[in-house]
Amino acid sequence: MARRLPSQPPILPGFSHVHVLGSGGFADVFLYEQNMPRRQVAVKVMLSEVVNDQVRQMFQAEANLMAQLSAHPSILTVYQASVSSDGRPYLVMELCSSSLSQRYRTERLPVAEVLRIAVRIGSAVETAHRAGVLHRDIKPSNILLTAYGHPVLSDFGIAATLSESVSQEAVGMSIPWSAPEVLMDETAGTVASEVWAMAATVYSLLAGRSPFEIPGESNRSTDLITRINRAKTQPIGRSDVPASLERALSRAMSRNPRHRPASVLELIREFQAIESEIGVPQTPIEVAMDDWALATVADLEDRTRVRSVAGISPVVGGRRRRRTVPPAGQYDAVGTLVRQSNGGRRSTGTSRQQPPGRGMQVLAWILVACSVLVIALGATATLVLLRANSDAIPQVSNIGAEVSDGSVEFGWDDPGLADNDSYTITTSDGGSSVQSEPSFVVDAAPGDQVCITVTVDREGKLGSPSVPKCVDIPE
Repeated sequence: MARRLPSQPPILPGFSHVHVLGSGGFADVFLYEQNMPRRQVAVKVMLSEVVNDQVRQMFQAEANLMAQLSAHPSILTVYQASVSSDGRPYLVMELCSSSLSQRYRTERLPVAEVLRIAVRIGSAVETAHRAGVLHRDIKPSNILLTAYGHPVLSDFGIAATLSESVSQEAVGMSIPWSAPEVLMDETAGTVASEVWAMAATVYSLLAGRSPFEIPGESNRSTDLITRINRAKTQPIGRSDVPASLERALSRAMSRNPRHRPASVLELIREFQAIESEIGVPQTPIEVAMDDWALATVADLEDRTRVRSVAGISPVVGGRRRRRTVPPAGQYDAVGTLVRQSNGGRRSTGTSRQQPPGRGMQVLAWILVACSVLVIALGATATLVLLRANSDAIPQVSNIGAEVSDGSVEFGWDDPGLADNDSYTITTSDGGSSVQSEPSFVVDAAPGDQVCITVTVDREGKLGSPSVPKCVDIPE
């Protein structure tokens, strides 16, 4: 099938056309030079023959979504959106390279590099989910690289809000990276299907092919859909890929969405654990912590650290104590005696004439000050003790299990996790998983014995493991 020629680049005020960058089914992308500020930019222009009310709405939705999310360091930045003089909508975007989409098919990417890309792009997807947005087209070709080599997620062209119900006919899809429930028209997209797509993308970057391509065999769309629906991935085929990473990707591409990690955040926490396993620094997770800002998870400690604010003492035992301004006749903030005199005017106790009993009064205040110091030291010791006790890592207990057809679902009560804590689950076959949900599903066959141990992870430090929970599967 012959590829179409690119459309004519539109005349855009303030921009000079350089050359074409690429073409797609709905739009062309051109390199332009912006006059002020002077920089090169990528301009995505809709094709005139496909522009209709529905496409305009999709394009406007993409512009709005990209503008809302592009403050994230791993989401492509959008500078401007408008309509050209010939009626074609266009987006002005950060100029990035698409070299990764060719490179992973021609050379073996290092495992550490793939994990780093996975955590950063996963952070972008998780941030979109927290904003109520599904990307719905996660794949290697939608991961671009900035001039500094930082991966960014692009092309929210078929994205939809989590609350929308969009018919499958209204959008496109990329079959090799689509979850089976999407291909079978069971859903237009969910968080679970995005977890699948993230795992399929990471698999591709490692294997040099999509998860269900079989070299030397027919890989038509119908063949891929049949294999995806079975959800039996082929081994990646690299000795440097840890078995834990293969297991994590296989679980994230389970046929049953309930068997996958509950969120992209859980999946990328597993990637972080594997980074530690292979001896490389963990890539920071970057997610939106507030409605108005983006922050890394590493910033959480600063956000929760007790700080002294003017007029308010640190929190002790969950209550705030307000410092009072000393009334007249008491010492002020620098220890100078203050009293009312001269018709109510404020003056310091530096007058040569002292009232009777002044020495006794000073002695009394010294004793009071010493008492306050002793109390303050005691309060400080209490605060240190409270903080030491609160830093104790909780332990999971009373793990339950429910056996269903072909799987075992384990569950436990929250032992008191802090915001940054997670569970590390170790299975009897040597596998491990990192997640925040107090439940875990394991595939099992009749006659198997399945055991798990759950440990709380707090900022890379593991607490005491739970008592192993084992279940025998009846034959």
